[in-house]
Amino acid sequence: MRKNLKRNIVIVAVLVFVGAAVYLNWSYNSRWGAADPAMVAAEDAAMEAAEEEYLAASASEEDGAVAVSAYFDEARLSRQAARDEALELLEMACAGENASQEVIDESMRQINAMASWNMQESLVENQLLAKNFADCVVLVSGEGVTVTVPAPVEGLTATQVAQITETVVSNTDYPAQALNIVEITE
Repeated sequence: MRKNLKRNIVIVAVLVFVGAAVYLNWSYNSRWGAADPAMVAAEDAAMEAAEEEYLAASASEEDGAVAVSAYFDEARLSRQAARDEALELLEMACAGENASQEVIDESMRQINAMASWNMQESLVENQLLAKNFADCVVLVSGEGVTVTVPAPVEGLTATQVAQITETVVSNTDYPAQALNIVEITE
């Protein structure tokens, strides 16, 4: 009898938590909207421009190991800055007095997508580091996944490419064809 009471209390508590989570999600979704595709494209363009700029600047540095390490730090900062800027634009679009429900819904969808992309990027980066890659930066977008890793002059081995591909495919909704691997030579 007592065992059933405990079980029922646990079930009720779980249902209350699930109900609260559903309400909070609904409340959050009602308040925010989805992103404008142009904003997402601007975020991707800003990331590419920052990557090209940094590659050009780091090519002139004498110490290759420091340049490669600094590249990954700068790439992470650029990715975060671009996402923060896009998020700010989405929030402004939602908060506008004349924002239609359609704009709000689309902005919310894009915010949710960016949050999901951030989680996938972190998960893939952590798993690649656990698989003995020295460093990496992962960028997930609506078009696919870009993984940037340090590589020796001769390039990545087939085994390393397979590890990256398997990690991305198993942790994202993208097929191997949507994966772009960028090798930064040391």
